[in-house]
Amino acid sequence: MGTTPTPTRKIAVFLTLTFGLSSVFYLLIIAHGGMRGAGIYVLGLMWCPGLSALLTQLYFHRSLRGLGWGWGKTRFQVASYLLPLAYAACVYVPVWLFGLGELNGENLRKMAEAAGLGSLPGLLGVGLILLISATLGVVGGAVSALGEEIGWRGLLVPELGRLTKFTNTALLSGSIWALWHFPLILFADYRSETPVWYAILCFTVMVVGLSFPLAWLRLRSGSVWTAMFLHASHNVFIQGIFDGLTTDLGPTEWIIGEFGAGLAIVTAVLGYLFWRMRERALPPGCSQESLEAPDEPGEDPRK
Repeated sequence: MGTTPTPTRKIAVFLTLTFGLSSVFYLLIIAHGGMRGAGIYVLGLMWCPGLSALLTQLYFHRSLRGLGWGWGKTRFQVASYLLPLAYAACVYVPVWLFGLGELNGENLRKMAEAAGLGSLPGLLGVGLILLISATLGVVGGAVSALGEEIGWRGLLVPELGRLTKFTNTALLSGSIWALWHFPLILFADYRSETPVWYAILCFTVMVVGLSFPLAWLRLRSGSVWTAMFLHASHNVFIQGIFDGLTTDLGPTEWIIGEFGAGLAIVTAVLGYLFWRMRERALPPGCSQESLEAPDEPGEDPRK
């Protein structure tokens, strides 16, 4: 195109494409009866934001630059990778210790056997399963997580950063990200056995809370890979490991998982801690004024 697009136009095109493409996969997943056994549809849905971001960038800039392809500093990638394990432990370990949920020995045995570990003592088994998941599991999860993050943090967060301050950038990107999941919660099986209103409330708080470290790491590092690692690690440790290792004792589902109060509270605290560091969200040498100034097509001060 002949002129540099405004952030508002890019965001509008990106969101229109994202929700338009996603609606096809919402319908396919709902018609299938839910997300179980619908892996190809779920993967397609998770790549809708990424594909929309790529198309938006090509349409306006004839280039895929500016989506955060650079690696950045390794310490940000490591922090992104480890954060989900830390906040998951803050929820699940107290649940196990205080009898709000029970470490599921049968599932632990099945996970250990599936990983070729045989019969192992509880804590040793958990440790080895975590180690395997922290490597092979996260690598596999990165494929789907990248599809979302190219869109949400690759394009949306930097463009919102051109329009407003960090707080609003994190809140808006998190709210849109949560809203994108609502059809799955309302009409498919992406929720716990708790009431729908409770699941939506806890999930929204969790997603908005996580949007603060995701936005901070993306802007500070200039790299979309930070968001991919955090997202993939979250999915593996929460959905793939800790939920499966926890037996419901009655109040458990109200506390654990993406639809429980425990994770909502912990990620809200995490979001607050990153909000406290909001003045450091931009990398050295990149001011808010330079972020808000128009750039040449395809250029991004945090590329």
